[in-house]
Amino acid sequence: MSDAFTFGAFLISYGTIRFSQNFWPDPNVVFNAFPGAGHTNLPLAFVSVMTFILIISSVTMVLAVHAGHNNDKKGVAKWLIWTIIGGLAFLGCQAWEWHHLITGEHAVLTNGVLDVVGQTTKVNPWGAAIHDGNVLTQALANTSHEGLANLAHMHHENMSHEQLLALSDTQLRGMIDLNELHVRATGPVAFGGFFYGITGFHGFHVFSGVIINIVMLLMTQNNVFAKRGHYLMIEKAGLYWHFVDLVWVFVFLCFYLV
Repeated sequence: MSDAFTFGAFLISYGTIRFSQNFWPDPNVVFNAFPGAGHTNLPLAFVSVMTFILIISSVTMVLAVHAGHNNDKKGVAKWLIWTIIGGLAFLGCQAWEWHHLITGEHAVLTNGVLDVVGQTTKVNPWGAAIHDGNVLTQALANTSHEGLANLAHMHHENMSHEQLLALSDTQLRGMIDLNELHVRATGPVAFGGFFYGITGFHGFHVFSGVIINIVMLLMTQNNVFAKRGHYLMIEKAGLYWHFVDLVWVFVFLCFYLV
């Protein structure tokens, strides 16, 4: 119950900040990447896969509980293994998403110069799009040599930063296509803190659930429940796992759909 109140407080706080801002990052723009798809625009595709994995793991947990009601040791073990695999797969997906956001290269206009940043708790590159060519041209002229190298790397990923830094400012500017940079202003800083804080807190609960399920699996294989004559602990572990899945539905709604 305390976890439910904690998640509720987090999401209410997020909603309060979210709707008090004039501009907020568009989920279809922020979460449009997919492993192995390069720069293909696939809005919300990856997080949909994550959600599907978690839902399926909830189904396998139900099957484990059902097997426990029938005192089916092998069935309990089998479905617990699949639930654990689902939990680990979800955590792996979340790790990839975080890594992609943090290390991603996004062109932003800050204090009259262009820079390349990722999504962190201190910087939000998902502000309003800037289309004024004169503003962008002047900002490019004001950008430092290192900044130009970072911008050029967005177009020429096959070249290392060392190779780009060895070029002159004029050469680097010639390699940069302002129309392809999709330059934005910096967005509300609170977005990163809430996103990493809430999804990280949820991820910790998924990790805890995986550990609990591993313990349940070991106890099942060691005939602890068979000797007791019931699998009530599996049902309790299942309630926790379903709670974690339910919370994700609200996290998904707040961050990815609204």
